[in-house]
Amino acid sequence: MKPILLVFLGGGAGSALRFIISRIFNPYFQYFFLGTFLANVLGCLLIGFVMGLSFKGNYLSHQQTLLLTTGFCGGFTTFSAFAFEKYELLNNGALLQFALYLLSSVITGILAVALGIWLAKVL
Repeated sequence: MKPILLVFLGGGAGSALRFIISRIFNPYFQYFFLGTFLANVLGCLLIGFVMGLSFKGNYLSHQQTLLLTTGFCGGFTTFSAFAFEKYELLNNGALLQFALYLLSSVITGILAVALGIWLAKVL
């Protein structure tokens, strides 16, 4: 029961923060959902850092890792919003923006995970 509660609490906090970031940043760009992009990239950086710490040794307990990765990062990042925004771009005929947003999100996300793992190693 404790793991479910940790995921629930972390997911709620992550979802609330993602909502705030999206409300702040999404309205400023017509064809680039900056709030979702930032949440996804920051979440990738955080999950890389947390997993890097857990690979390193006894820096985080299993419960802390669960709270932060499955819970917080799972609630903070969002594939469903990402997919819907891509659909909207395609539906509006914004093919170049679709391709740029898709590629920049995926590539930057992978790089952010790698950076997070690297940061955990050097600390």
